[in-house]
Amino acid sequence: MSLDSLLSQTDDNGYLGFDFGTKKIGVAVGQTVTGMASPLETIPAVNQKPNWEAISRLVKEWRPAGFVVGISYQEDGSKNPVTDKILKFCRQLEGRYNLPVHTMDEALTTYESKQLLFDELKVNATKLWKVQDQLAATLILQSWLNQE
Repeated sequence: MSLDSLLSQTDDNGYLGFDFGTKKIGVAVGQTVTGMASPLETIPAVNQKPNWEAISRLVKEWRPAGFVVGISYQEDGSKNPVTDKILKFCRQLEGRYNLPVHTMDEALTTYESKQLLFDELKVNATKLWKVQDQLAATLILQSWLNQE
């Protein structure tokens, strides 16, 4: 199946959400119809770069109408060391899949996900490392869905 035919079958209500990191990327899936986001998986980076093969697999499987990427800034609104990498990831998503990319302030989402998993659900540190980014991506996507 070609990418063009894949994109023509896009579910207009579905989105993939990303919590970008240089070591791993958390991914969530959500629907505007239900207004709900759910954790999907954590994709390990390849040499500190996105694993495009894994992302393409998710795009093919979920056929999203677009993407929502958490963007990180300093408290004063200025860029931090990862902001430019996130913006590059956004441009690459849009260029590779020809789908809209929306950004959402990710302030404290990784912290919130760690607090929820570690403090409230008592997830051990090893499991926490594997799933915290999925939950952060879910919080990012859920925040965006709540605004739509």
